[in-house]
Amino acid sequence: MRRARSMARPYTKPRSGQGGRRSDQGAATIVALALGAVLLFAGMAGAFVAAVTAAHRTAQAAADLAALAAAQAVQHGSDGCAEASEIATRNRARLRTCHVTGEEVWIEVVVPSPSWAGYDSPEVIGRAHAGPG
Repeated sequence: MRRARSMARPYTKPRSGQGGRRSDQGAATIVALALGAVLLFAGMAGAFVAAVTAAHRTAQAAADLAALAAAQAVQHGSDGCAEASEIATRNRARLRTCHVTGEEVWIEVVVPSPSWAGYDSPEVIGRAHAGPG
């Protein structure tokens, strides 16, 4: 019995006198890998922006609720800043400043910001004002 011959020809490197043309084999793989890396980076950046936006919404909601609770506490003769601190903590925020003038209250709360690639970002701040004025 005879063995079947292989139909594929082995790759041979072109000699210098054969025009110096190079093969384009593998070029699409490099382009696809580069495009994948760009898309991965863009996706991570988009996720980071969404996380910072969500943190800002949390901070602003906590500040609004804390200011309303503080203004109501002040109108009832209680310590508005203590009430604001409790409400801010319940809403995953930390009370940074609290100023009471008459029946008006100014609140500033902070929420930790998400980190980007292991680097800590600044805290996200929410501010609110409440009172009859």
